[in-house]
Amino acid sequence: MDCEEQKDTEAKAPSVVDRYYTRWYRADMKGKPCEDHCILQHSNRICVVTLAETHPILQNDRTIKSINYQISNGCSRLNNKVSGKSKRGGQFLTDFAPLCRITCTDETEYTIYSCIRGRLLEVNECILETPSLLLEKPSTEGYIAVILPKFEETKSITENLLSREEFEKVLSKRAVAQPQPS
Repeated sequence: MDCEEQKDTEAKAPSVVDRYYTRWYRADMKGKPCEDHCILQHSNRICVVTLAETHPILQNDRTIKSINYQISNGCSRLNNKVSGKSKRGGQFLTDFAPLCRITCTDETEYTIYSCIRGRLLEVNECILETPSLLLEKPSTEGYIAVILPKFEETKSITENLLSREEFEKVLSKRAVAQPQPS
């Protein structure tokens, strides 16, 4: 295969995320405009919580000052420990359970929510050491957390989420509502 053919093949090859995960979205989380979350759902029902590309943290060249998984005095997502095949011991989360708080250098604070019900399998401790991963690779190494929904709720977890097409319609309505600066 010559170099040109190889480049064409690489350009057309879908990413691992695009190949193995279905993207679901939660727009305007808790009524806050543009605070969009993305859930990557694998066929094995595991869900990865990430920031949608439209989230304010990923816009306007923001810089992250800190990421805190300490939700309250008695609850830290970092203390989550799971064991065994059925992942016993993981914290159970509801749709609106906070996962972490992200503070930008301009002192704006954002709370990231689970968006789905399920058992917390892990949080991404790598973003604590390297917050830039969240900005540079939000769908891969910069993910927030991994959640395992209950087996019997696997089909219903996407009821409150938007498909890619539905999310793009929301974005189109936003673009019409917000006139672009000239």
